[in-house]
Amino acid sequence: MTVLEDRIEMADADANTKRLDEWFERLERMPVPEGFRVEIVGGNVFMTPQRDTHWVIIRRIVRALEDRFGMDVKAFSDVRIDFPGHQNGFCPDIALLTDSAKKDDKGHWRYQDVEFVAEVISEGTAANDYGPKKTAYAVAEVPVYVVADPYQGRCYIYTDPKDGDYESRMPVDFGTDIDLTGTVVDLTLKTDDFPRD
Repeated sequence: MTVLEDRIEMADADANTKRLDEWFERLERMPVPEGFRVEIVGGNVFMTPQRDTHWVIIRRIVRALEDRFGMDVKAFSDVRIDFPGHQNGFCPDIALLTDSAKKDDKGHWRYQDVEFVAEVISEGTAANDYGPKKTAYAVAEVPVYVVADPYQGRCYIYTDPKDGDYESRMPVDFGTDIDLTGTVVDLTLKTDDFPRD
């Protein structure tokens, strides 16, 4: 990459972040109903209600992370993180950051510090989790991405990001342990209590 290409890429990233900041400022002023999650995927705003099934799965995964890494683990739910691509201001269901993660000068967590993401499928936004968000996580080189799908009663574990995709994809039915011991997460995630829709 030349110096000029590098500067153009940095300018594009800054403009992208500025547009996302403007979108989120507008969204914060809107009367978003309680219990709804708002995120921007590819420049499109998605607002989805969080169901009890959704929250139970999120809570069980966060609890497993806390059991493994302690209560001070940098694991967040529905917190904005800007990912590579056109206007991707995601609010992952669960994002695990490195211990050394620090916010940028605008107060946002950096995608470069994300080690693990889990998304729980909602009917209206499932295509995002399996499509553009998976691609953005792979481009960002998030080492482990788990999709929990209560409609199928199955999780999909994506690892080994390379060239904008994950080289490894493993389906695991609810009720079967997810072995993440060989990854940065280094835990076995129990799914036997994951509810189905």
